[in-house]
Amino acid sequence: MLDKGTGNALVIQVRMFMEPVKITVSSDPSHIATVRSAVESFGDHHGFSREQSEKIGLAVNEAVSNVIRHGYLGDVHQEIAVTIGMVENDGKKGIKVVIRDHGLQVDPDSIKGRDLEEVRPGGLGVHIMKSIMDEVSYRCRSQGGMELTMIKFLPSARESTI
Repeated sequence: MLDKGTGNALVIQVRMFMEPVKITVSSDPSHIATVRSAVESFGDHHGFSREQSEKIGLAVNEAVSNVIRHGYLGDVHQEIAVTIGMVENDGKKGIKVVIRDHGLQVDPDSIKGRDLEEVRPGGLGVHIMKSIMDEVSYRCRSQGGMELTMIKFLPSARESTI
């Protein structure tokens, strides 16, 4: 959450609530850690192992970085809204993270990770998100900007012992 008076990120402690947690930060890269920490804490308190929560945090880190770099072209004075909640689908429970911005719109079908055979720095964010999360989807918002929804389901008892 952005403290409108000082512009500083507020520390967020997440408890076991079924209600979604909503965080709004400026597009300053220094706020990425705040969002990541909130997502990891939410995961920790909703049945994910620490390792799983950290992986989800990495996916969110990449997503927010992409909003700053590609949606806002590095402008640090824009808003990024993040909603973290639980979801249930076909009897599976998981964490759902929705990231909304007011940046540049792109065709959701054009958002792809780069070819892993290309040896060059950068460009792996989408690949990382899709390899960690079970569902990743983009849509253009009617009021401008993009919305990214990512879901990671809790592993079943069988999966967690493999």
